[in-house]
Amino acid sequence: WDVKPELPRIPGHEGDIIGVPWLHSTCLHCEYCLTGRETLCKQQTTSGYSIDGCFAEYVLMDGNFAVKLPDGMDPYKSAPLYCAGVTVYKALKVSQVRPGEWVSIVGVGGLGSVAIKYAVAMGMRIVAVVAPNDKTAVQLSKDMGAEEVYDGPSDQHGKWIQEKVGGVQGAIVTVPIVAAFEQAFQSVKRGGRVVAVALPNGKMAVPIVDCVLGGIELVGSIVGTRKDLQECLDIAKLHKIECKVQKRKLEEINDIFEDMLNYRISGRIVLDFTTQ
Repeated sequence: WDVKPELPRIPGHEGDIIGVPWLHSTCLHCEYCLTGRETLCKQQTTSGYSIDGCFAEYVLMDGNFAVKLPDGMDPYKSAPLYCAGVTVYKALKVSQVRPGEWVSIVGVGGLGSVAIKYAVAMGMRIVAVVAPNDKTAVQLSKDMGAEEVYDGPSDQHGKWIQEKVGGVQGAIVTVPIVAAFEQAFQSVKRGGRVVAVALPNGKMAVPIVDCVLGGIELVGSIVGTRKDLQECLDIAKLHKIECKVQKRKLEEINDIFEDMLNYRISGRIVLDFTTQ
């Protein structure tokens, strides 16, 4: 090979596509980091909150938390998996629902729609809970693999699920509405789990007698670890899980937030930094 590099020089001209997760860094040595629970680290930094995020042409990240996108996956349609995807995948793991058992996905928006896809891939049977009379969400949920869909009054879905399928083994709550959490508690079987994902203001009323006698657990699940994210991406590649996205330019960012606040966005917005 006659072409010689100028020295000193860092070699390499091929690279991988990596994603920046919400969890930017942790201390790596506390009791949580050392036991695979790094999302609970008290010294964590998070992208877009305590560290500058990705609404820019360039971003700095901690190499320990860089996770490679598997070859062959569309970076645009896969970008939301680095937050929404790993969040619901981890919640489904936390639910401890096994293949063939019932899980309810409460809310079929940006998180819930992805949760249905992962629940299908993990072999779970799905009850989707959508907004009252939202026929579009009903059809979307069925198209993605939900066997049963509830679109009735929001204060009755727990009883409906008990009557329809005998209760679910796990309930994943993705909407920030206190009543949704309370209904999810009513929907689970004895020994079931309610997994809190959304973050509503307020407090939920938990019937302690039912909790004790029924062995029902209420647990929180926050995003996911690097291991969770890698598993999430591997499953997405195997089962061809992608997110519905709209490409927009950084210059449109204020309009994007305006659209978001007025519920005019379907799916996820991905900023496109290409010049074409």
